[in-house]
Parts: sequence; structure tokens; C-alpha cells
Amino acid sequence: MNIIIERAALLRSLSHVQSVVERRNTIPILSNVLLQAKGGELSLSATDQELEIVESVPAAVNRPGSTTAPAHTLYDIVRKLPDGSQVEMDVSTDGHVLTLKAGRSQFKLACLPAADFPQLSGGEMGNSFALPANDLRALIDRTRFAISTEETRYYLNGIFLHAAKAHGSAPPSLRAVATDGHRLARVEVPLPEGAQGIPGVIIPRKTVAEVRKLIDEAADSIVVGLSETKIRFNIDSIVVTSKLIDGTFPDYERVIPSGNDKILEVDTKAFAAAVDRVATISTEKSRAVKLAVSRGSLTLSATSPEAGSATEELEASYDDTALEIGFNSRYLLDITQQITGDRLSFALADAASPTIVRDMATEAALYVLMPMRV
Repeated sequence: MNIIIERAALLRSLSHVQSVVERRNTIPILSNVLLQAKGGELSLSATDQELEIVESVPAAVNRPGSTTAPAHTLYDIVRKLPDGSQVEMDVSTDGHVLTLKAGRSQFKLACLPAADFPQLSGGEMGNSFALPANDLRALIDRTRFAISTEETRYYLNGIFLHAAKAHGSAPPSLRAVATDGHRLARVEVPLPEGAQGIPGVIIPRKTVAEVRKLIDEAADSIVVGLSETKIRFNIDSIVVTSKLIDGTFPDYERVIPSGNDKILEVDTKAFAAAVDRVATISTEKSRAVKLAVSRGSLTLSATSPEAGSATEELEASYDDTALEIGFNSRYLLDITQQITGDRLSFALADAASPTIVRDMATEAALYVLMPMRV
């Protein structure tokens, strides 16, 4: 294999694929990136056997071929080369050494055979649909903060994606749900053409993070392919294939309360800033903030045996019986960061029941938050 490629194009592709590669690997080839050169293109692939990213980039291919080289080392070398340089990559006839030249710099890297590199992307995808990049961005951004990090409940370690049936006058939607048991995020976008019969799938946290990084560089539309065990995202010249979490996502509809009739409305920015200020006092362990609501007002407070106490009053729209309820301030702030509108609403029942938080600018997002004792 012998190719010449622009540094900027190679660096961009390496930055995408190398982030999949784990720093510590018991299987040496999983530390490598697969390089395949043919027909005016260099294809780069990396995998951790659960997730695979493949990207194609234009290159002058003088001699087609393939090899694998250490992913992080190759990325670091290319990152440190001067801007605008042309990079020549040449593999020795025995396939054991990759020589990389740029200007007066030369590097030799040990290679492993391309034939040993594991492939994840094979197999048919029974379902396929195109999704606007903005819709996929919204589904990820507004739910991923609620993904559980508890490995014991592995079926919560991702985003549950499924086609939700039409209810009343509402059309069917593509819905993303994440929960860690303390809070739940449910966001929906219009159901794309071809997504009607998709199975409900759980997309792993790492896959969600990698896809989210790539969306900002994507064109207007992303093609999603689904099977019972895998999901594939075609993002321009990049193909991300991932295994799905093999588990059953809980019946989240049962967690969403239906009888919360005490409605509190507040200014989003003012509320978030007040929570942030008051939470300075709350203990590091509980991060508890108390909301005391009465007609027309909301008082936030926090106390700590070591640090003291804090209170702040806010204007609020509330016309029901007085109520005191406690929440984890970090969870409140995570939710307010997803609110795009100027005002948010809390649908409350009592101090011990789950609370619904909504963005008053859109019906597409709903959040459920469990209270704390304070």
C-alpha cells in the first residue's frame, strides 16, 4: 500500500475513528485502526467489538492495499505534523511496517495483519429511515443526561428509541427515553417515513456519545438502519455500527404520573440561576434544594450543618395549596439546561410523589423527577 493524503483530511478522519479505541486493550489488534486504500479513497475503521466507525476520505492511491496501525499513536503523529503538509503512507512488502513521511519527518510503525481485524458492520438491517440531523440532535441532547451509569441495571445504560403510537389528535412519533431511576427524560420528533415498524431498541451510552460528536459535522439528513441486534448510522462519509443493549427497557409510561394537578410556572433562566446559587450551600452528598410554593411565589432554600443556609425568592405563577418539596439540585439544573423556552412548568402532587417538568415552548419534551426528603 502506498498513498499520499492531505494532513487535514487524514487528521479529521483519525479524530473520528480513534475515539472508539479503548486506551487499554487485552486484544492487541483492537488498539489499531484498519487502513484500506483503493480507488482514490482511504478507508479508516476502528472498533471495540461493540461499536465500529468506518470513514472514507479521498487520497492519491499509488498502490492499493491494507494494513492496521496503532490508532492513538498514528493520530498523535498526524496531529503534530505541520498544517498543509502532504502525508505519504507506505507499507513494507512483508506488511509489518508502515512508514509515514511528511516534509522532513519520517515515522515507522509496527503493523498487524488487516485479515485479523474484526468486522462488525456485516449483516442486513431490516429497517431503514432518514432522520433530519436536527431531530437526532434533539433526541440525544434532551435525554442523554438521564442515562444511568449503574452497570448492574445495564438495560438503563442507554437511550430507548421506539415508534410511539398516535394518541388522540397527536400523530405517531419517534420517541427517545432515558432514565436512571431518579429522573426520566422523554422526547419525541415526527415519525420519519419508513420508521413505522421499527423494534424498540436500547442504544448504548458510548454509541450515543460518538454519534452526537459526528452530528454537528453532518449534512441535513442521517440514514438510520436497524436490526434486532444492531443499529447503523450513515452520517455523510462515516458509517457508525453498534450492537444494541440486549435487555428489556422498563414500562416507562407507568412512571409518568397522570394526576399531578398543582401547576407551578417559573421563568427558566431565573429559576436555573437561583437553584445554582442556593445549591452552593447544600451538602456535596445530597445536593438537596427545597422548593416552598404558595400563591404567586416560590422560595428556594438549602441548609447544611457545615456551611449554613441560603434562601431566594422568585416570582412564580401558582394558584393552589401551599407545598414544600425537595429535589437534587444537580438534577434540576440538568433538566433546565434542556429547556429551550422562556418558561417551564412543574406539575406537582405532593412532597413524596414524582413531579412532571415541561418546557412551555414545546410539547415534544417531558421530564419526570423524583423528590428528595429535605
